[in-house]
Amino acid sequence: MIQIGYCGYAYHTNGYFATHKNGYDSYLFRLQTEGVSQAVIKDKKIHLEKGDIIFVAPGEYYQLQIEGGQASGDYHIFFSGEWVDQWWNRFNKPTTIKIDLTDKIVSLWRYLIAEKRRPLSDKNDELMGYLFRSLCLLIERAIKDQAAHCRPFVVTKMMRYIEENATTGFTVDDVANHATLSVSRSVHLFKQYTNKTIIEYAQEIRLAAAIDQMKYTNMTLEHIAENCGFGAYPYFHRVFKKVYGVSPGIYRKTS
Repeated sequence: MIQIGYCGYAYHTNGYFATHKNGYDSYLFRLQTEGVSQAVIKDKKIHLEKGDIIFVAPGEYYQLQIEGGQASGDYHIFFSGEWVDQWWNRFNKPTTIKIDLTDKIVSLWRYLIAEKRRPLSDKNDELMGYLFRSLCLLIERAIKDQAAHCRPFVVTKMMRYIEENATTGFTVDDVANHATLSVSRSVHLFKQYTNKTIIEYAQEIRLAAAIDQMKYTNMTLEHIAENCGFGAYPYFHRVFKKVYGVSPGIYRKTS
């Protein structure tokens, strides 16, 4: 069972200060969406900027301060329950991580807020539970991705953008603009930390999508090529055969 307490969005323009020496009775996620703030969790001081999530366990000392004269916005959610205890304790968590604010994590958070606001007669606790589990698991993935690969957040941000847009089409300029870097810097960092070019990474995603569609749909190969971001079929044929050693048609017949 999962209990979701207060779940919402706060926007401060006149400053804010709160100290909880003995912590909360529940867990807390807080995501900074704009502006900056300063937090203390246990004995650690943290400067929070756009995209930073903090994790606070029950009973942990927690302090939050927002200076006056600036705007600061955040999503926050308090939660508890047996499933939460098991999830929280099964892997080590940093005090904070950074995410891309276009990430699915933000969409789920907004959905949870909307569901939490529904009147009691319309609430669906089962749906809330699944949405919250999904939020936790996406956060877990973000934590483990950053810990395992030790790559800069901006590289992860580029990867997520490519994954979202590989089949609909994008340019290297689009990736660089999304990361707010120059094209040359984007290309260099991406290759340095993934050992792949931006286009090679996109092609992996497109090929995986194409294979799924060859297996589970009756679409023509020409349609699949277009649908997965390759454009014309001859280009799809050339890329596919280079990677898998056979043409898409033969692969489809034998798979």
